Amino acid sequence: MLKPWKKESIIKYKLVYTVIILLVYMLGRSLPLYGIDPAVYSRQAMDAEALMEQAIGGDRYSLFALGISPYMMASILVQVVVSCRKASSKDKISPGKVNRVMMGLMLVFAVFQAVFRVQELTFREMAEPVLLVKFLAGLEMIAGVMLILWLAGRNKKYGIGGQTALIYINILDGLVRSMDGYSVRKLLAPLAVSAVALVVMNVMESGEKRIPVQRISIHNIYADKNYLAFKLNPVGVMPVMFATAFLMLPRLLLAGLGYLFPENGTVLWWQENLVMTRPLGIGAYIMTLYLLTIGFAMIMIAPGEIAEQLLKGGDSLLDVHAGRDTKRYLVRVLVRISFLSATVMSICLGAPMLMQLQGGIDRTLVMLPASVMMLTGIWYNLSQEFTAVKGYDAYKSFL
Repeated sequence: MLKPWKKESIIKYKLVYTVIILLVYMLGRSLPLYGIDPAVYSRQAMDAEALMEQAIGGDRYSLFALGISPYMMASILVQVVVSCRKASSKDKISPGKVNRVMMGLMLVFAVFQAVFRVQELTFREMAEPVLLVKFLAGLEMIAGVMLILWLAGRNKKYGIGGQTALIYINILDGLVRSMDGYSVRKLLAPLAVSAVALVVMNVMESGEKRIPVQRISIHNIYADKNYLAFKLNPVGVMPVMFATAFLMLPRLLLAGLGYLFPENGTVLWWQENLVMTRPLGIGAYIMTLYLLTIGFAMIMIAPGEIAEQLLKGGDSLLDVHAGRDTKRYLVRVLVRISFLSATVMSICLGAPMLMQLQGGIDRTLVMLPASVMMLTGIWYNLSQEFTAVKGYDAYKSFL
């Protein structure tokens, strides 16, 4: 007698796989680099700069000290270059070639970051030469980046969340550590701003701009219900995280110049002020946030390609001519939505930064709203993926 067919639970296996990946990742974050004294860093308070770097990286002294920041910087440059090419040229670029270029750039950035990061670390007194100890620590950092990418790739294929699950752990850990040891009175102001950021992110993630579309193939009661939908937050919280990685590029350059010209006053001034606890660094971060929000929206949503697809299919937007007029209209709409999204995020992030300059918020708590915004945005995407995967288990077998 045949045994009754039993369907496997996809969501269960994916969740278990993700938990295993996260445990391995947390283990790597707890492993100190060769020659490092963890006690030195456990006593240091984390400022806004360190908290934002931890969102895309790990503890500064661990195996995963560089996190995915080299990959993020490489992906920014590759996406910008590819998006500047014509549509006909894009089709000639294979995904494999793009991935190889991205991995090469990532390795270059990882080497540069490791070289300058080891100069900032404090090592124990050891028998080995200091140069050898620093070389081994830097090598561990680069290996850690490759291991993180492998874990993220495996989680994307067999788990839930891809690399965002690892980022979620970083942000959550930084959030807990930033609030540790503070009284309720000192937490009131940043928590109030964080609550506003939480509500705003929920509205932005769930709201959308609908543009009516005329479909030539639909002639029933649903003809008036076709539309293009753009989220009010078109690219989520990606700009908040990528802005931190983007600002690492000039800081890497300044670190190199500071190493070559240690007595140069101009270089030292830029190094001291291009941080998120100074007005120049705050302004640079907010400006980068605007540019990345609008830029990512244009790259990821690609209004030109949408207009071309509508033209080829014989469809059109309501009261808008097909072709160039449609493209211009979509670009204007997307720019307005992206600008609104960037403005809202800048207010939520900039308010505590300005309060910190005036002494209203401790510098360790200044990035609390940013952490809440990123957690909310990532959780929204994770919940959608979880719902989609869970839907697989709802299908019943025909047998």
